[in-house]
Amino acid sequence: MSRSPRVPGFAPREPSLVPSLYRDLRERIVSVALPPGEAVSEARIAEGYGVSRTPVREAFKRLAEDGFLEVVPQVGTFVARIDLRLVRDSHFVRETLECRIVELAAARIDDAHRALLRDNLARQRRALAAHDAAGFFAVDEAMHELLAAIAGHRSAWQVIHSAKAQLDRVRHLSLQSAGRSKLRMTEHKAIADRVIAGDGVGAAQAMRAHLGTIFDAIANIATENAHYFTDSGTAPGALRASDPPLPVARRA
Repeated sequence: MSRSPRVPGFAPREPSLVPSLYRDLRERIVSVALPPGEAVSEARIAEGYGVSRTPVREAFKRLAEDGFLEVVPQVGTFVARIDLRLVRDSHFVRETLECRIVELAAARIDDAHRALLRDNLARQRRALAAHDAAGFFAVDEAMHELLAAIAGHRSAWQVIHSAKAQLDRVRHLSLQSAGRSKLRMTEHKAIADRVIAGDGVGAAQAMRAHLGTIFDAIANIATENAHYFTDSGTAPGALRASDPPLPVARRA
């Protein structure tokens, strides 16, 4: 059996391993570096991080409680599939809060904020030109956080960030398509342009259109990657989140 590669950038000597393990594994799941349905084991994850199995076991417990891992008795532990009901709820939270955020941002923006938004758009363009999906996602997130800060509600971004984890898994899948990434860039510029111009109504419309295209793309993404998804909001007898995960070839 081949040894698991060590995870780069992880510091195993931190005073408390569980929170850092949880954060790192959560990020790997949200970014689909660990894809839905992936089988994971405490032993191999512990080997990869260079730690004992005890903190991994605790991190697994937290991830399962938060819906990121699914434990199937006598079978194993798997990365949970993406629940479309939770994705719809995430979209509702984002649309409700972020449309109001850009309205307020447009009313409060000053020259320094305008410069920050323009710089963010330039970084998005560079990431897109470099075909850097991970970099583009990070700058995308930074733009939405910046808008919340301009609106005077920086902490609201933490609420949104926490609520949208399942939606983010779909967003990462969508960025594997260059065409979808270019569309996101166009939509981000439309939002920023309206905020920079002080047009709150136009900014909210641009944000709603942006979030709507993300949501509309979900159906296509779910069709293209059907084995990654489930829907706990479907009728009785349909596929549920509690159904055993589909088998996958790779193990982590």
